[in-house]
Amino acid sequence: MSSSSTPGAPAALACYRHPDRYTYVRCQRCGRAICGECQTPAPVGVICPECMRQQRASAPRTKPAILTRFTGPGKPVVTYVIIAVCVIVFIAQWITGLGSGPVTSNLLYAGIFGYPSGEVVQTSSGAILASFEPWRMITAAFVHANLLHIALNMYTLWIFGIVLEPMLGRVRYALLFVISAIAGSVGVYLLDSPAQGVVGASGAIFGMMAALLIIQRHIGGPIRQLLVLVGINLVISFLPGFGIAWQAHVGGLVGGAIVGLIYMQTRQRSRRPLQIILIAALVVVLVVVGNWHAIIG
Repeated sequence: MSSSSTPGAPAALACYRHPDRYTYVRCQRCGRAICGECQTPAPVGVICPECMRQQRASAPRTKPAILTRFTGPGKPVVTYVIIAVCVIVFIAQWITGLGSGPVTSNLLYAGIFGYPSGEVVQTSSGAILASFEPWRMITAAFVHANLLHIALNMYTLWIFGIVLEPMLGRVRYALLFVISAIAGSVGVYLLDSPAQGVVGASGAIFGMMAALLIIQRHIGGPIRQLLVLVGINLVISFLPGFGIAWQAHVGGLVGGAIVGLIYMQTRQRSRRPLQIILIAALVVVLVVVGNWHAIIG
């Protein structure tokens, strides 16, 4: 097959991908002849499939709009994750039996889980058999007693999370939540009956309140309204008939205050190694205190 041409005009060339097709069009980038099927419109001219693949491979990766909305800079991603985990756990609780189901019973915390496994512990309600399960010091924070319980806790977590997470950064904020949850369990271990099971994120939330109070105090921010809010919530914790584990609230409050103080005293970049050491030491102390009977037993 031969190509026809007009005198003075460029000759038609075979498409590099379809040799039986002739064209006058060339790729704007590499200059190869391309037929209509192989042409992709570009800002100037057209480009061939190979150049298009190279262009796509070198183009910067972009996240879907929904991911950017929820995970972009300054977004409280850790808060989203904590809320999502609590909701998923609550759905599992609901499906399997909310109060006495296996999800609740395997994740709640009681002082008895800080004793050596197999030890018989005498309580006001009788003798119980201990089981050493220290991970429950954290898992209890993701379990809730009822719909109102989780709704109030998640709303409060959201209110404080959107302030604290951008202020501290995601890693330090996550550590604050976890350490406050552990401190809440330590409060239950020290101040409540070993047989009394507790659930809920309120101990960790009280820790967030205390940390924000310490941070605001150090940076010269307003603290009066926050003091009133913490005081009201603490008083409510002690009201009879509500079934609130005030021990967890006190423990979380103390733990969160210590974390906030560490963050403020070591906020200079040069003191970050000291911050890591102090936070790690605090975690070790809390875990040892919360499992003292198992450790010395």
